[in-house]
Amino acid sequence: MMRGLLAAIGFLTRLPVPARVFDEAARSSQLAWYPAVGLLIGGLLSCLDWLLSGAPPLLAAGLLLAAWVVLTGALHLDGLADSADAWVGGLGDRERTLTIMKDPRSGPIGVTAVVLVLLLKFGALASLPHPSAALWLAPLLGRAVLTAAFLTTPYVRSGGLGSGLVGESRGACVLALGLTVACCLLAGWHGLHALIVVALVFAWWRWACLHRLGGMTGDTCGALAELGEMAVLVALAL
Repeated sequence: MMRGLLAAIGFLTRLPVPARVFDEAARSSQLAWYPAVGLLIGGLLSCLDWLLSGAPPLLAAGLLLAAWVVLTGALHLDGLADSADAWVGGLGDRERTLTIMKDPRSGPIGVTAVVLVLLLKFGALASLPHPSAALWLAPLLGRAVLTAAFLTTPYVRSGGLGSGLVGESRGACVLALGLTVACCLLAGWHGLHALIVVALVFAWWRWACLHRLGGMTGDTCGALAELGEMAVLVALAL
């Protein structure tokens, strides 16, 4: 069980974990731990926010966002850039969209999407009170939607990073999502607000991916995580 958690930490963050945890058994059980990794990220960001409590709001927001990107290795930002390039360049064609996603280079649309998302995150972080529940709600829900996506949506790339993630852990994934909802509800109105917002983002992006691709890819899941985090931060900052 703990090997699945360590594998999830190693995949979703740049925190060091033993290389031996990345075996097939850990791979098939890590998906249920994604929300827990989101909580871990949120806890670390909340600690940094506390340390920066005396800093000017704009500087604190910039440092928090930089730490967030470094901590996650910009993993999901890469998926966001690839998805944006493919969605526009694909011109509605499934195979063309999938082909563009495979290209490791980022075009102007992808760069623009990343800049806009980071800008909105920065603006929201600078506007939030200190401390703020958004700092743990956003990464928690940003990883929980990945678990929900793999549970409910076909994965269209055979042999991709996301293939075989669900495995026999479907029950554990459902439990993890249930605990995520409970955590949000315990946070009161802010948690409920964040839950509603991320559910709307998930439903919209899932529909778009099913309509265009017939399912999800690793890149579209990365985009989903980034869009979910951004939506939560912006909604709670308004």
